[in-house]
Amino acid sequence: MYKNVSFIWSLFYVNKVGIFSRLWKYYFQGGIKKLNLTIQKIDTTEIVRELKINPAAKALIFDLDGTLADTMPVHFLAYKHILVNYGISFTPELFAKLAGIPAVGTIEKLNEWFGTKMIAEEVGHFKESEYEKIMYKMKPILPVVELAKKYHGILPMAVGTGGYKRLAWKTMDILGLDKYFDILVSTEDVSRPKPFPDTFLKCAELLGVEPAVCEVFEDAQLGIQAAQSAGMMATLVTDYYEVTVGKEI
Repeated sequence: MYKNVSFIWSLFYVNKVGIFSRLWKYYFQGGIKKLNLTIQKIDTTEIVRELKINPAAKALIFDLDGTLADTMPVHFLAYKHILVNYGISFTPELFAKLAGIPAVGTIEKLNEWFGTKMIAEEVGHFKESEYEKIMYKMKPILPVVELAKKYHGILPMAVGTGGYKRLAWKTMDILGLDKYFDILVSTEDVSRPKPFPDTFLKCAELLGVEPAVCEVFEDAQLGIQAAQSAGMMATLVTDYYEVTVGKEI
């Protein structure tokens, strides 16, 4: 009997954080690793092909929504929830036409197209509030995130977004990207957001580099237009991952 008790007790050990099971360590650890890999695969976008930088690039600037963070399905859902109250059926095709335009500008465009009289600032904030409620559904965009991690501490990097600063930093925090970036330029930091070049030019200024040596990574044509207007190299990232707008999240 005592021998059996000794055997059972030997399956456990005590350290400074408490009692841990050796059985857990030796028999379940492999299974947990497999489970973690499965969860990681579900919670990130699929890499279609490897993303590389332009050899001439001396600084990297990343858009956030749809580039570093797969938030576009979440933004789509937030718009859909809010706009139904104004008689607008928001579709993925409609959303695609508005890609890269900040919330207020989006509402202004919708007023033009649908003849509605929404107060852009007010409805834009309604949409952002709705987005914040469900933003936990976002995922990192793996090929772009891996690139940012690879060049962290090697090349100067910044984020240039058409979103609001508070929510942009919250996105970075949720996905664990805040530790890779010190500079984030939002729509509140410039007088003319994308498709004007001001956002990216401000990034270059804060990075202390010339615009011509910056490479911008974007998911929207309006963002690409902004980068090119700034005299920067531009890469469209949607060729490197599966776009998920309109899919169930």
